[in-house]
Amino acid sequence: MKASEINTIVIVGIGYVGLSLATLLATEKEVIAVDINKEKVDSVNLRISPIKDEYIEKYFKERELNLTATVDSNKAYDLADLVIISTPTNYDEEKNCFDTSVVEMVVKQIISINPEVPIVIKSTVPIGFTQNMVNKYNKNNILFSPEFLRESKALYDNLYPSRIIVGCKKESETIAYNFAVLLKKCAIKKDVEILCMEPTEAEAVKLFANTYLALRVSYFNELDTFAESKGLDTSKIIKGISLDPRIGDFYNNPSFGYGGYCLPKDSKQLLSNYKDIDEKIISAIVESNETRKDFIAKRVLDKAQDDANGEKCIIGIYRLTMKTNSDNFRHSAIQGVIERLKKQGVTLVVYEPTLENEDTIYDLKVIDNIVEFKKMCNIIIANRYEKQLLDVENKVYTRDIFGRD
Repeated sequence: MKASEINTIVIVGIGYVGLSLATLLATEKEVIAVDINKEKVDSVNLRISPIKDEYIEKYFKERELNLTATVDSNKAYDLADLVIISTPTNYDEEKNCFDTSVVEMVVKQIISINPEVPIVIKSTVPIGFTQNMVNKYNKNNILFSPEFLRESKALYDNLYPSRIIVGCKKESETIAYNFAVLLKKCAIKKDVEILCMEPTEAEAVKLFANTYLALRVSYFNELDTFAESKGLDTSKIIKGISLDPRIGDFYNNPSFGYGGYCLPKDSKQLLSNYKDIDEKIISAIVESNETRKDFIAKRVLDKAQDDANGEKCIIGIYRLTMKTNSDNFRHSAIQGVIERLKKQGVTLVVYEPTLENEDTIYDLKVIDNIVEFKKMCNIIIANRYEKQLLDVENKVYTRDIFGRD
């Protein structure tokens, strides 16, 4: 199949991955986005982005996109020349692996309706999953293509990709390459390297890449733990080591831990894939993140005890989101800190402007007025610092070293 022969692309799942891909590809091809959430479907058809992403919102307003959304998956699959699966694969803590049941269900449904259509899995899956699907259905045109997207910058990262990787069996190399060429054609950045490899190797790229990012976050967090414990200036130490070009002055701002939707689950899944293989580093990365949250919670409790002077201390949680300018707080690091503080019986309140008409979250009171929030709290903890905290800086506990500049 040539890229020119791909006329209608169906994308399953209207999340960060699916919607950014749908927007990107709709600049060149007819795209049908499928989701079970009718509210999201209606929103896309009205060109209102259901997720916070500056570039998606911009493209929805300014670009002519050949994009429709529907809840009728069967009809969409029947029309498809190519189907991309971008449904969630949450990590199952009991089974120690991703829950791939939705991806498997979608693959089965697609094949039952349109047996010959190529399928590209964009959902993050365990290493070996795509090969299992190839074997189960005896279909070599089931491919895996990892995504490398950031929250609130998903379309930007598709427009300016660091690389395009497609995992395929030898028999589907042409399909894989033409899919990669189509992604590259839709991108603004043109000097993008395309890599085709076995699907199992492509799956490994995804998990190892995200686990390395988790490692880097953990490294600078442990550096900060040491510096804070010893009364040292974290920023000076980080700047001093980051001037080594082999280390680099980037992705080095301490936090309450790595979080978000990808890094926690991907690092745990990679560790699970090591089941019969000796390792030390991968398990240490996962453990380090929990240790960091233990440390942060203890520092906050110590500060609360010092500030209380025998009176009731109210600790404010400033934002639940993982990153600045994001509306997503799935698995954010601060949630782990909240869990630890709740167990100690302290009084917590939350300020999170993305929560509309909600009085509580995690059994904590939500304060929707920032002035009231700042006034009532003795201590405010913030994973990421923002300018509106400047007037109460003496109350704020954060490890956002460079975000305060």
